[in-house]
Amino acid sequence: MQSQDVAPRPAPGSVTDRVVDVEQAEAALVEHYPRLVRLAYLVLPPGLGRGRRVLTAHALVQRALPRGRASAPVIPAQAQAGGRDGDPGYGYVRLQVVRTALEAGLPLGRRAWPKRAQLPPLLPQVRGLRLFPRSGGADELALDQRLATLSGPARAAYVLRGLEKLPDADVREVLSEAGAEDADGALREADAVPARYALLDSPEFDPCSLQARPTDLMRRRRHTKAALAAAAALAVCGALVALPGDGWGPDGAAAPAYARNPAAEAALDPGRLLRVSPVAWKTSARTDFSVWPARGALARDTALLRRALAVWARPGEKVRVSATPDTPSGGPSGPPQLLYAGEVGNARVVILYDGLRIARYAEPKDGTAGAALDFARVDGATGAEAAAIVLDRADGNVRWLTAPWVTEAAERDLTKPGAGLMALPLTDGVTSPLASPATRTGTCTSWNVLQLTDASGSHLLTDLGELVPARLTEGRPTAPKEATGAEALTTWAPYACSLADVRGQGVRTVNAWSYARQPLPDATGSAEWVCTRAETWRGDGTRVLAQFRTPGGLFGAAVAKAGDVPGCGRRDPHVLAGVLWKSEGGHWYLLAAGDSGTRSLRATGGVNGSAPGNLLTVRGQQGAKADLKGTLQDGRSIDGLN
Repeated sequence: MQSQDVAPRPAPGSVTDRVVDVEQAEAALVEHYPRLVRLAYLVLPPGLGRGRRVLTAHALVQRALPRGRASAPVIPAQAQAGGRDGDPGYGYVRLQVVRTALEAGLPLGRRAWPKRAQLPPLLPQVRGLRLFPRSGGADELALDQRLATLSGPARAAYVLRGLEKLPDADVREVLSEAGAEDADGALREADAVPARYALLDSPEFDPCSLQARPTDLMRRRRHTKAALAAAAALAVCGALVALPGDGWGPDGAAAPAYARNPAAEAALDPGRLLRVSPVAWKTSARTDFSVWPARGALARDTALLRRALAVWARPGEKVRVSATPDTPSGGPSGPPQLLYAGEVGNARVVILYDGLRIARYAEPKDGTAGAALDFARVDGATGAEAAAIVLDRADGNVRWLTAPWVTEAAERDLTKPGAGLMALPLTDGVTSPLASPATRTGTCTSWNVLQLTDASGSHLLTDLGELVPARLTEGRPTAPKEATGAEALTTWAPYACSLADVRGQGVRTVNAWSYARQPLPDATGSAEWVCTRAETWRGDGTRVLAQFRTPGGLFGAAVAKAGDVPGCGRRDPHVLAGVLWKSEGGHWYLLAAGDSGTRSLRATGGVNGSAPGNLLTVRGQQGAKADLKGTLQDGRSIDGLN
């Protein structure tokens, strides 16, 4: 069986004594099809759009078989490998995939016939659906953007290094065989992109694990009605007029429109956008996005607003669309509310609100190519939950658009409660850049959060890689408090880095609750038990994490977690968790703790013992596993988190 981390190596031998027939190549293609399609997808030019790249990648791999018998080129470093990794069929097919993927990125000549790889694939084809890989996180997005700036050979060099684990000498040989004119230059160009090769294996770049979205449903419905009845066909054909655009300006990166619909037209008319008075929030009883005024220097740019609305309704294939989990990405049902339109960094940004979702449209200053559309669900947001929206991300920093009632903004490191605040100046509600933990990788040593102040007090918000931040609270789940007080900050500090576990999950709030302190055996002090619960905007998908910290420990250790459980929450404010712990004397113990509402605890299985109250300490052995049960003060039983 081939390793999943290192590509199979062609067998040793010379060109003359290594001949690949169709059967060998077909066997290699079938066995390593997902790897080859991923390779083709990564090398293909990003300008094709995600949907066409998926189909083209599959087409290139499926066309990589030789027509008869073909020579497999020898790559020096690979020629030394033998045994079960020797596979000349794979070497031949991979070379064909790289060659045709590079050809697909060549510009069409005026006089020469186009190569087959430069044309849209005849097969495979998918009708009625748009297919594209699952969206990854901010790291994958950043890498995809960097790869898009490389030439085709440089992109191939980076992918062969990272995905195929080839040394530079082998990469140079593959590129030369594939027709690249300057393999050395391609390698030097690829050096400019950080070597984050592990990201190449993420779902973001997997064209075999796809998401599906419908094509133009209005057009398909029209065709169905036409087939059922001539009268319906006449009615639909009468509606075959493009949406009005002359009076509003071009649609930019939006897909073509096929049918006229009065409600849809109203939603796409920039003149009908809802604009709230700049002083409405001062007299309104509401503190949500519905009372945000329209801000930004381009709030009256009709052409920009038209493009944003059109892309929202019909994102083209080249538009990068992302959404928090279970957030609808369809067009607005009526005219949305304008929150912001202006230039931020190197982009023009429009932020809209339809009562359920925040939609952020961004396009480059010099055109509409590379436009992006992001969605976040915000139904029921009020107060601190409706206090900020991501305006821009660049170079690891995030810039926020804050609510009109926010009077001060500041940055603080959640891992250092005594470090104090660093002020963030506000300009028309826009903060200066804040270092974001959302895209950070590697060891966590700090976690910067946003602190906003309004008439009701101060609130802590954290960036988890989405359009709206998550609110941080502290205390018993039935009565959580803002996490800005000294005690709350001390509680959160050792557990701030655990927030990385819920990035990109559509999190609305995260509460930290220090529910027990437990004396440690062998007189080594007391340990702290903390439960963190992340609530999502969609209701399900909650994450509960029990963490354990010994005296002197800088950070807590996650010992149990569960999803979609009521424990440690408002509906069921009880929790029980345990951990095997080794004392300084070298002895192993099962330590377990419930909240103060626990009457007794019991452990069975690999460790047996019981105790009254909410704490349990039992002598155990390394690797032992136990089942925990607790009895609450009201007689109800509770299980330990897994």
